[in-house]
Parts: sequence; C-alpha cells; structure tokens
Amino acid sequence: MADSEISPEKTLSDLLDQCRRAGADAADARLGTADGVSVSVRDGKLESIEREESASIALRCFFGKRQASVSGADLSRDGLKALAERCVAMARAVPEDKFCGLATPEELITGAADLDLSGEPEISAETLEREAITAEAAALAIPGVKTVAGCGASWNRSARWVAATNGFRAYKTGTSTSLGLSAVAEKNGQMERDYDSWSVRFTKDRPSAEEIGKTAGERTIARLGARKIETQKAAVIFDRRVSDSLIGALLGAISGPSIARGVSFLKNRLGDQVFAKGIYITDDPFRPLGMGSRVHDGEGLPVAETHLIEDGKLTTWLLNLPSARQLGLQSNGFASLGFGDPPGVATSNVYLRPGKDSPGALAKQIGKGLLVTDMFGPSINPNTGDYSVGVAGFWIEGGEIAWPVSEVTVAGDLPSMFARMIPANDLELRSTRDAPSILIEDMNLAGS
Repeated sequence: MADSEISPEKTLSDLLDQCRRAGADAADARLGTADGVSVSVRDGKLESIEREESASIALRCFFGKRQASVSGADLSRDGLKALAERCVAMARAVPEDKFCGLATPEELITGAADLDLSGEPEISAETLEREAITAEAAALAIPGVKTVAGCGASWNRSARWVAATNGFRAYKTGTSTSLGLSAVAEKNGQMERDYDSWSVRFTKDRPSAEEIGKTAGERTIARLGARKIETQKAAVIFDRRVSDSLIGALLGAISGPSIARGVSFLKNRLGDQVFAKGIYITDDPFRPLGMGSRVHDGEGLPVAETHLIEDGKLTTWLLNLPSARQLGLQSNGFASLGFGDPPGVATSNVYLRPGKDSPGALAKQIGKGLLVTDMFGPSINPNTGDYSVGVAGFWIEGGEIAWPVSEVTVAGDLPSMFARMIPANDLELRSTRDAPSILIEDMNLAGS
C-alpha cells in the first residue's frame, strides 16, 4: 500500500513524473480502492461472508505512437517506480499504433470533473444476512418451491482517481447494495428455476426483501409444466427483463471500433430510418445516482445527453479517440474507462423510451404469440445482423398467457427486427441499459 501520508492525487502525480523521467512522452493512470461485504445464506442460516478491501493502480505510457499498459497492487514508492520503468520499457518495444494518444487539453472537459454517487452508508453483515434470510423464506413459502439455489446480499463502495500528463484530473466515488436469489421448483420430475435480483444505490429504491423472494418463487412456479411449441412464424413479446439485450445489440453495431473495422450491419446506415418513427433510444449520463452516471468519458472528454436513435433515425456512432481518428471524425464522449488502459467505448445510462400500450394490451393486439422471459446466449452475426437465441417463456392464446414454454429458438435479422419494434409502456430505470417490453411480429420460432 502507499504511505498513509501520501494522497491518491499526489501518488498519481508522482507516478506520472516517474514515467516522464523514464522517457515516456505521455502517460495516464488511475488509482482505485474498493471495500465491501457480501453474504450468502442457505436454509435460513448464514452460509458464507466475505469482506473486500483492495487498492490497485493502472498505468499507460506512450513512446511516440507506441503504447503499453501495466497494473499492480504495490503502491509503495519503490513499487510505483518499478511500475513506471517497466511500462515505459514495454512501450518502447511494441509496434506503433498511429491512432493512439491522449486527448489534447482543448478537448478535455472544463469545470468540475469529480462525481459523488454515494448511496447507502455502510450496511452491516448482520443486516445483509437478515435481508437475505427474509428473501429466502419468502421464496420457500410459495407452494411448490422446492429449494433456493442461491441467495445473497451485498454492499460495496468504490473510489477512483485518474490523472494524465495532458493535465486532466478527476475523482469518482459510489456505493451500491444488492439482493437476489434463485428459486427451484419441481413437478412430475421436471425442474424449473427463476430469480429476482436488484442492485441500487439506496435500499428504499428497491422492493422489500420479502417481495423480492416472493417474486422469485412465483416466477419459478409459473414455469412448471412447460411445453414445446411447433415450428412456426409468430409475434414475440420480449419481457422487460430481457428486452434490453436488443438495445445491447444496437450498441454493439454502432460502436466506433466496429464501424472503423467495417464489421457492423449498420456501417452504412448513419442518418437512416433504422427504427419506426416515434422510437427514441437515449443515453443519459446525468441521471441522478444512476448506475452508469458520469460527467466525463474514459478519456476526459465531456459527455452529454444524446439521442442515439431520434424518431427512429440513427444519429451517431459511439466514438473514442482512436476510432474517431481512424474514421476522420471527432470523438463524442463515449470512451469507456481508459486512464491506465487503452479505452474502449461505452454508454452511461441508456434507455428505450416507452410506448403507450401495456404489455397486456400488446398481447391482446397480437392474439397469439410468444412471451419471452428468459434467454440463453444470443447469437448475432455482426456483418449481417442475423440473430438467433434460445428462449423460455409463455405462449399467448386469445390475448392471454396460456401456458409456459421452453426449448424454443427465436430467429430473425436485426435490421428488420429493429424496423418492426413496438415498445410497451412498462419501462423501469434500474440499470445502465433499460427497455420496456418489446413486441416484434413475424419472428421465426423453432420448436418441436
């Protein structure tokens, strides 16, 4: 660990100076600390408890158009000196990357770059244990639930300082707490499982432990007696528990590095009507206490609320500095955390604007189809958008849920799926990527 009298800011400043003295042309670094507690319970008793207290540092050095990254946990003066010397030596030896490099001072965010996302103060292991036991008991109280396969609760706090030789400095801290469990039920030799899980800044922003356990148990019981369906074409409603995966497919397709490599089915569609009119997909980095909120991107550039899809049109790529340089464009604040590592691309809090009809109303609209509540490893061809995924859920007949189904494959192509997408009105903002239930008609279903 670093000497106790040296602040994280001073530690990073000294490390960057070490890199300069070792011959680096530029460098950036981050120092992170984390602490937290997690518990798991089984059969109404504490099964395990873990406490985390850690600190780490990551460093990236540039030598001309060469870059190298190293990381470690030795924050002593000698350890940091050795880290800097090793990183610079590596940067001298690697091949050139003509698109790498730090932001210019003119590109950096102006004004305050620090962010405090503190939520719940530290939660004791005893409180977490009590919450987990309550959730487990509520699930087991649902008739038909055989066991709870896993039930845990946690509280975590993290802090991160970043610095670069271009003058950028920032600090971010945040806390979160989570509670979740998986229930198992059995009927006629057939086993089913389902879950409920929440991660929030404040406990008040999630259901009670009893409600979480009850939801997991009821979801599990509802899946008993699952049938197979015949291969056919039908409408599919993706429940909001899984619909965000379709938004994830879009984000991958508009990633700057993917566009720069030419491996995206949307590579020639910027400015086109990709979704129906009225569809908005927005990235909101300033959501109060959002799980992905930030005031700058991973290279120190400013961020802004952005409609990635505006009235159905694709408005932008997700760019970091390397992909922007490769494409001859300006980076737009979508770099994932660099400062010690080469940056990728990332959004903050992305959501699909809800529609006007409830999921029940959409079910009545289609009359017959599939409600998907669980997915197993979507397969996507990045060049064509061909899409297939194993799913489980419920068959809809006469506009109502009729029976559970399993072992179904849903297939289509994402460009036409996007064009037919109809969002419901049940959006919940609870993670870094949220969507309401989504209806897509004329999907290929492979069953028995």
